Amino acid sequence: MFTGEYRHSVDDKGRLAVPAKFRAPIAVGAYLSRWIDGCLAIHTQAGWADLVAKVAGLPITDAGSRLFGRQVFAGAIEVELDKQGRLLIPAYLRQEVGLEGEAVVIGARDRAEIWSPKRWSEYRRAMDDPDAFAKAIQGIGI
Repeated sequence: MFTGEYRHSVDDKGRLAVPAKFRAPIAVGAYLSRWIDGCLAIHTQAGWADLVAKVAGLPITDAGSRLFGRQVFAGAIEVELDKQGRLLIPAYLRQEVGLEGEAVVIGARDRAEIWSPKRWSEYRRAMDDPDAFAKAIQGIGI
């Protein structure tokens, strides 16, 4: 399970140090993809296989299903950690999510997410109001 929030630098080559707590689940390889809300996601191999199976089960006649599959899979790459525990984020993905020099890496249960600090701060600030937060999660069964 991925939990916590960490700040790490992104070097000039696009390498990001993965938090030490996140390295073991992805040491054998992982997938990096575009994700919902303007961030990137690091998926374990098993998590990626589960996602692929779920998307394969969606109806191709549904526009939302096609959109999700295209968005996630067209921007996905297989990644490996280097000896220093870093992964390489391609320039096109760094540009799409606004990664410049620093990144926020958060745990999101079955995946890690990579956010630009500015976008993460804006996202978090939007949920600071308890009433807004309660309204946003209304209906999910928690």
